[in-house]
Amino acid sequence: MFRPTAAAAVLAAAAGMAWGQAQAPALPPPASVSLDRLNYMNAYPPEGAQRIDRGNSYQYPQMRWTLQHLRELQPTHNIRRGAGPVSPLPADPRALGGVAFEDDKGQPITVDQWLERTYTDAIVVLHQGRVVFERYDNQMRPWTPHLLFSITKSFTGLMAAQLVHEGRIDDQALVVKYVPELAGSAWGDMKVRDVMDMTGAVRFREVYTDPTAEIFGYSWASGMLPRPPGYQGPATIYDFLKTLKKDGEHGEGFVYRTVHSEVLGWIVSRATGRHWAELMSENLWQKLGMEEDAHVMVDSVGTPLQGAGLNATARDLARVGEMLRLGGTYNGQKVFDRAVIEDTARGGDREKFRFQGLQAARPGYSYRNQWWVLHNADGAWEASGIHGQMLHINPKAEMVVVKLSSHPVASAAFTHALTLKAWAALAQAVRR
Repeated sequence: MFRPTAAAAVLAAAAGMAWGQAQAPALPPPASVSLDRLNYMNAYPPEGAQRIDRGNSYQYPQMRWTLQHLRELQPTHNIRRGAGPVSPLPADPRALGGVAFEDDKGQPITVDQWLERTYTDAIVVLHQGRVVFERYDNQMRPWTPHLLFSITKSFTGLMAAQLVHEGRIDDQALVVKYVPELAGSAWGDMKVRDVMDMTGAVRFREVYTDPTAEIFGYSWASGMLPRPPGYQGPATIYDFLKTLKKDGEHGEGFVYRTVHSEVLGWIVSRATGRHWAELMSENLWQKLGMEEDAHVMVDSVGTPLQGAGLNATARDLARVGEMLRLGGTYNGQKVFDRAVIEDTARGGDREKFRFQGLQAARPGYSYRNQWWVLHNADGAWEASGIHGQMLHINPKAEMVVVKLSSHPVASAAFTHALTLKAWAALAQAVRR
């Protein structure tokens, strides 16, 4: 059975595994690692193989339980939905599970088979704001929060983009205008726009077999990974960011780095004087009429992991997608200005996205405001997180898809071509 080390799995979760890694390992049959079969944490107290704690929580298959129970293991900050009524998600069910299409190898597959093959925990498909398909597996329920990993970045990016639109952040200013503490770091001479679009040059290696790589420092500082004996390094996310140095020329090309999202969240909080989670509650969760509270992982001083730590339900994430599809307004509330949504959906510099071939698995894409833009005929764009977290918006098909998963492999490089085929099949099906 595929079983990465705890350290490697946690570090992959923190920052995302590189697209160019070796071939995917042999994967366990999805049914063999279902939570119903594994029976984790069902004794009182749990012992032996049943027990999940911080020492094994990111090993596989224990991670399948962790992604639905994160706040039982790590400190979090609540994102309150407020006391307002829940905004309705009207149902118009269709038999989309049986929709057949060709996978990326040219072989026949159905939507249901795709969901099983990719270790899906939940999927919600909206068409014109109605739930046309909804399915939960692996003990997931409509009210269960799921760790979204790097979908978190896209919330941070939109909040920053809105503040730029309002003139409260200058995206052409240097980062140190807002965070002078970073003057001696890679961000000392970097523009805010290079942070927003991840074109800033920072030395942040993600080599999981090298304990001197910066990804280990990030994980120890944030609390995602238990610190080794005698550790004397940074004890918070922001202290860790101050240690990172420039590596290359800012603005030269797109390189995906979680630490940019942490810096961007710091800028947002400095510009507003507010905690990221409180901004999320007041500006999104309460306005959108969410069904459930959300929560975000925090470090030892309560700083949220603004690049990887958000947990929310599939249905509430679908409400976010529908608000974006509608241009920033939902539930009678303006959440973002239409100009912010249009700027994000247009995408970024496609030449910079091709920088050094690092994103070869996403041909034709670009990156803007911490969102992935497909540049396809339907104008689709999406947020993505490792282990199979997706929020996909297709404006021309009037479709939103939320797919939450617990795939054994962190990188989407092994599943992305198949996912593109599935998006196209679903878009065709809802148009009928």
